[in-house]
Amino acid sequence: MRFEQQISAFLRPAAVLALGACLSASGRVVFASEQGPPQAPVTQSSATQSAATMASQAVPSGPEVQVSVDESVRMALENNLGIQAARLSPQAQAFALAQTRANYAPTLFVNTNRNSSSTPADTSLSGSNLLTNSGFRSNAGVAQYLKWGGGNYQVSLDGARTTTTNRNAAFNPNLSSNFNFNYTQPLLRNFGMDITRQQLALGQKQSDIVDVQLQQQIAQTVRTVRNAYYDLVGAIGQLEVARASLQLAQQQLRDNQTKVEVGTMAPIDIIEAQAEVSQREEAVIVNEAQIKTLEDALRTLVMNPAQPDFWTVRIVPTEQPTLTAQPIDVDGAIKSALANRTDLIQARKQMEQTDININYAKNQRLPTVNAIVNYGLAGVAGTQRSFTYDPVTGLPTGETTTVERGFSDALRNIFGNDYKAWSVQFQVNYPIGTSAADAGLAQGRVQRQQEVASLQQLEVQVVASVRDAARQVDTSLKRVEATKRAREFAERRYEAEQKRMTVGLSTTFQLFQAQRDLSTQKQAEVNAIIAYNRALVAFEAVQTVPAGR
Repeated sequence: MRFEQQISAFLRPAAVLALGACLSASGRVVFASEQGPPQAPVTQSSATQSAATMASQAVPSGPEVQVSVDESVRMALENNLGIQAARLSPQAQAFALAQTRANYAPTLFVNTNRNSSSTPADTSLSGSNLLTNSGFRSNAGVAQYLKWGGGNYQVSLDGARTTTTNRNAAFNPNLSSNFNFNYTQPLLRNFGMDITRQQLALGQKQSDIVDVQLQQQIAQTVRTVRNAYYDLVGAIGQLEVARASLQLAQQQLRDNQTKVEVGTMAPIDIIEAQAEVSQREEAVIVNEAQIKTLEDALRTLVMNPAQPDFWTVRIVPTEQPTLTAQPIDVDGAIKSALANRTDLIQARKQMEQTDININYAKNQRLPTVNAIVNYGLAGVAGTQRSFTYDPVTGLPTGETTTVERGFSDALRNIFGNDYKAWSVQFQVNYPIGTSAADAGLAQGRVQRQQEVASLQQLEVQVVASVRDAARQVDTSLKRVEATKRAREFAERRYEAEQKRMTVGLSTTFQLFQAQRDLSTQKQAEVNAIIAYNRALVAFEAVQTVPAGR
């Protein structure tokens, strides 16, 4: 049975008794936006006229949007600012990961310099008391850190031109080129895990956490939207109850006025009826304000704030919650929650991050043992001069030949592997005493123990929240049945008081008390129906996200 049918069912009997065949003929639910004016009495006080006008007053005119629960959810997924902000988090984390991965990108470097120096001659063979050397050098190459094994390499090629005032220089000007290759490979520390790989692994786990947080934000928003929708529907139903109660009070006031006119009732009963009408008028005013508040709450969840009619458009619910009892599988829900709850998934991902830190700390406790390989090639060119030497003194006697070699000849020396040099080194470094890695490892292990205990506690809380949510569904369903019976009893009592009033065995106060009790029970039934549907929403959501509104 739908919520709308329930409201109609318990409004019609009272309306038949109080308003007669004219009102009972309509037999439909009147929403706040559709309320029609009540029948005008023959004689009314100013308070009664004010209440009648207010009861017939519609919600302020303006554009309206009619939405169901699922449509509200769809609108929220498109327009909700919280979801829009959460959707940017995975992108931001992806850029953070890209920054970390950039450490493995090759780096191209280029260096150039020009120099000149003057020094006193240290030998008489230089031909001058002052030696001047000047030159230009350019160097270019590629360097890169490798992800696998933690090694790094550097390859470079340079070229230079130097001139000197030393007359004994074999090449002047001197054109030279060098090719150098260097590779450093960690063998223990930083081999299995280094700081870059640690940050990359942590960033990947954080990406998983951000994705889970986005899912949590969406699920929590969906739950909030459904609850806000049902809150608005419930407030509209309560307004209908309040307006129907007001109409009953107005009818009773008209009956009392008629009886006073014919002399069968004291005038004091009119005052009492007027006071009752004023109280019912207050209830309608409060309920109308509550509808506007709840409509704004739903508006901020599902609508786009950028649209010009954001604050003026009316939201009209078109779907009422049903009262069909749904089977509840508590054990299945607990298994689902333990596997899919976003807070549990985040806790497990954080434990995986702690494991990464522990593995890094273990690696950093190892000695530093690096293998370094160097390989170089050299080439030379320029203006080459040959001298003749005195066989007795060994001193040069004069220049005999001059050979011009271009820079291409120097490169030919390199690619021909003419002049080479290589070396292999092993570096060992080990701290004496407790290192920072030892302290970090101890801290990580303690943190891991804390997280295990916290996860176990969280799992217990998840099971308890699922059981409580299932219990709320069962309790809410029982509340609906109980409030339904209470409303039926209140209707019977009100009918009895009306009959007693007709034969003079009851008073106006007793009749109004029966009316208040009937109104209270009707509102209780409305609240119980809404509570049942909210409980179903909570039971479904608690299997995915932490309990909340």
